[in-house]
Amino acid sequence: MSETPRLSRATLDRRTPGTAAPAYQLEGRTPGIVHFGPGAFHRAHQAAYADAVLASDPRWSICEVALNSTGTADALRPQDGLYVLALLSAQPEYRIIGSIAELLNARADGEAILQRLAAPATQLVTSTVTEKGYCLSPDGGLDLNHPGIAAELAGGAPTTFIGWLVAGLARRKAEAGGPLTVLSCDNLAHNGARLGRAVREYAEASNAELAAWIAGNVSFPSSMVDSITPATTDAVREQVAGATGLDDAWPIQRERFTQWVVEDDFRGARPPFEAAGVQFVSDVAAFEEAKLRLLNGPHSTLAYLGVLLGHETVADAMGDPDLSAFVARMMHEDIAPTLRPLEGMSLGEYADSVLDRFRNPAIRHLLAQIAWDGSQKLPFRILGTVSDRRRAGLPTGRLALPIAAWFRFLALRHTDNETLVDPLGAQLAPLAAAGDVDALLACEAVFPRELADDAEFVAALRQAHAALADRDTIRGTLQTVG
Repeated sequence: MSETPRLSRATLDRRTPGTAAPAYQLEGRTPGIVHFGPGAFHRAHQAAYADAVLASDPRWSICEVALNSTGTADALRPQDGLYVLALLSAQPEYRIIGSIAELLNARADGEAILQRLAAPATQLVTSTVTEKGYCLSPDGGLDLNHPGIAAELAGGAPTTFIGWLVAGLARRKAEAGGPLTVLSCDNLAHNGARLGRAVREYAEASNAELAAWIAGNVSFPSSMVDSITPATTDAVREQVAGATGLDDAWPIQRERFTQWVVEDDFRGARPPFEAAGVQFVSDVAAFEEAKLRLLNGPHSTLAYLGVLLGHETVADAMGDPDLSAFVARMMHEDIAPTLRPLEGMSLGEYADSVLDRFRNPAIRHLLAQIAWDGSQKLPFRILGTVSDRRRAGLPTGRLALPIAAWFRFLALRHTDNETLVDPLGAQLAPLAAAGDVDALLACEAVFPRELADDAEFVAALRQAHAALADRDTIRGTLQTVG
């Protein structure tokens, strides 16, 4: 790969035919977006949406801010911020993304970050810093005892995302930079509301006048972003170099499908991202719930039942006609009726799009990995649907199967003495290996009391557990109920 030219503005014209490249000016741009957390997920999604609209509206280039790692800047600075996005399908596509105009690091570029946050040209701040980066307390507010937050409030320089954001807003207020929108893109329910509360509580603890200005000039809409983004490997780098004719130190890959749903609450100018497929809606929560129940719940179902049937990946599991038919029926008949309507899309269409994505053979998504941390995932992915159906007096026989399959998965890992990735694994795996369904149901960290005491659900779960004793009985059960 050493003979392949390094991706940069100077080598763009050496790309292979069919490799898409920016059709807009790359030099001398003023960013309109400041983004915290320039990781793979952001570069596969938000940066790609910005790239798609820059030819028609040049205001929306991005200033990337890394709070700790310099890895992204080290990889992309020699490439003038350019990188390749590989869209995975039977026939992959390759796009060179040029939306990154500036790369800053909090440890070295503090003043430049504050200037960008205060600049009138900056109309939107986005973030992918993970839930940990919000420094939240158990009640959902700001953890004022967080070491970084406490040090900042005592007069120290910003080190946390919240601290940098409030410092930038203080500079913006002082320099009359104007209203601003701060948009969370993290995989966190009600992410905008949580971020807004943390910022306001920080400001209230440090400067009441600033807190009042933020309340009147800054909005914190919620958003939901969805697309599978596998990690970049050396094999991906070699694939990208071979396909594009250019050496990219850090290309990104994702499935072709992508969805970005944004609450339409902007104080700064709103980017024309609808032209690239963004859905601006009044209620993001309905989409969050649909994703959790109609995508993540079936994902876990495929994982546990698929592992028991000997499958390795999601695409493998979807190639099993009994399992795929069961999951489709569960989605349409058991899950979708519990959900609120979506703006601009029917729940049936959403479910079918999820099933199509699961079938993508270009995405090698391991079932064993999806099966991790079941005790943390299943209460939100499946048990919420079970609770809603039981309150409505509806049966839960199909929904009991993935839960019973999780019990069998725990038992299998325990019996085979394999590593179990789950914070409650040491407590639950021995109970699962003993076949003690009642003791598993008694784990209040997983099962709400209303379900553990629901005789009809308990009976359905016991029946499902007995039906998953071996592969033959699993298959027969899927054929019967699916």
